[in-house]
This record gives sequence, C-alpha cells and structure tokens, in this order.
Amino acid sequence: MKIRNLDLSDNAINAEHTALGLPPVEDDVSHPSDHPVLRIAVWAVGFMLIAVVTYLASKLFNGHHEQTGMQLIVATVTGDAFWKAVLVGLVAQTVDGALGMAYGITSTSFLLATGSSPAVASASVHIAEVFTTGVSGISHVKLGNVNKSLFLRLLIPGILGASAGAWVVSSVDSSVIKPVVSAYLFLMGLYIVSKVFKKITPRKETPKHVAKLGLFGGFVDAVGGGGWGPVVTTTLVGTGQDPRTTIGSVNLAEFFLTFTSAAVFAGLVEEGPWPTVAGLVVGGLFAAPFAALLTRRLNTKTLLVLVGGVISCISLYNLHRALG
Repeated sequence: MKIRNLDLSDNAINAEHTALGLPPVEDDVSHPSDHPVLRIAVWAVGFMLIAVVTYLASKLFNGHHEQTGMQLIVATVTGDAFWKAVLVGLVAQTVDGALGMAYGITSTSFLLATGSSPAVASASVHIAEVFTTGVSGISHVKLGNVNKSLFLRLLIPGILGASAGAWVVSSVDSSVIKPVVSAYLFLMGLYIVSKVFKKITPRKETPKHVAKLGLFGGFVDAVGGGGWGPVVTTTLVGTGQDPRTTIGSVNLAEFFLTFTSAAVFAGLVEEGPWPTVAGLVVGGLFAAPFAALLTRRLNTKTLLVLVGGVISCISLYNLHRALG
C-alpha cells in the first residue's frame, strides 16, 4: 500500500465514500476536544496504563519472591516460555498489524498448541493486549476515528461479556473447555477466510442489536483468547457501517474490556503467566514495523486466506489433541 498525501477533511472523506458506495461519515465523529466523553475515555486509558505498569513493577521488585527483581528478569529471558511467546507475539502482531484484527485468536491458537491451558493462554494474551489496545484506542480518538454513540453502546455490554467469559474459562476444567475453545477458533478461522468471498452491501441506518453484539463479542473474546475484532468489527462493517469509525470505536472499547478481562484473569488464574506475557509484548513490539511491510507486499484477500487457513489448521490440531 503506497503512501500518498491525503485530504482527511470530512467533506473529502464523504466524497470518497460516496464514490465507493459507502455511507457518509456521521456527524458524531470528531476529535476528543469536541466530545467530553471521548476526552474522559482518553484520560482513563492513560491512567489505567500507568496503573498497570506501576502494579507490574511493584509485583516484580517488591513482591515476596525467592529471587530479586533482576534475577527474575534474567530467569525470564533465559526461559523457553519467554522465547516461545516472543515468536507467538511476532507472528500475531504481524497478522494484527496487517489485518487490523486476529491478534488474540492467533496468539491463543499458538499458545494452546505449545501446551498452555485455555485460561493461561487467554490471560497472557489479554494482559499483553492491554498495552497494544490502549495505544491503539488513543490513536483512533486523536485521528477522529471514533463514533461516540457506537463506542458507548459497545462499552458496558462488552465489559460484562468479557467478565463472564474470563470467569467461565478460569473456573471450568481445562480438559472440558479446551475442545470448545479449539472448535471456536477453527470456526473463526473459516469465517476469516469466508470474508474473501463476501460482498459488503452499504447501509446508512444506525446499526441494530449493538449491545447484544458487544456482549457476545466480549464473552467469546475472553473464552477464546480473542475474537472481539472478528466478531464485532466484521459484523458491523459487513452490514455496511462506515469502516473507519467502526474500527476506531471498536478498538477504543476493546481496551476497556481487555483491561477487565486481564484484571479478572489476574485474580483467578493461579499459574503465573508473566514470562509468556513479557514474551508476547516484546515479540509484538518487534513485529510492529514489519506488519506495515507485509501489508504493502500482500493484498488483503491473500492475507485473509493465509491467516484464516493457519488459524483453522492449528485449531484442528489442538482439537485433535484435546479429544485424542
């Protein structure tokens, strides 16, 4: 995808949308200075990210450990779990940066294949995603990509669904939940591939059943370690909603439900996933520049087929192992 000078005014964007048969940008979309709700959301994201970093640092250096903080860091970076997670984070972030979705699904599929339980895999992914979704959400607000109304309609149902899903996957025996999660990821992989053959019919009316969609998306995201983007974004865009504001609104809401899931997992999951979390973050940060390059080299349909096919194959393997 070549970079060119763009006129990002609402009139220019609406003219381009009209030429493509897409609905116009809604008036409810603007920069945070024009919407107190979005300003509050941005400040909340910033404070919550600072709180997470402070909490993790205090746990590392002031917790009751047999080793010092530096010794724990050395033990982490020399362990197999860390480097496996780095590789997973590298692949997942490349996929997510190229497609705008599927970080959680890709990460969870690979972590399950390496032997992690569904609870630990989902906990690791959501804790790592707190950072990536936070930065992404703030960026979308600053660029004027967030529809305040859609964001608010998704926020509370998404958080409730994520909380319920985190509790379910943490409380149910992994031997029972793992086949269910693998089957879900397999179907999501097929769904991603199916997007290649779908034709989007533009619609101008306000989307319906957003709360139900947010509730379901948050639940399956927590249970499957991912799925908020593929479920919510693709459903809304697939019904003809404006892609720019849909992606921005869904991304901002995703931070809050991811934060909620991570908090619930941190309290319920007994096994410490911190080496895996660290690896996912490091791998994701390293992969971010390469995602743009991949997007430039491969077209969207090729990426969809590759990602959906890989996720489906890995999930089938995990399902076979779980049922075998």
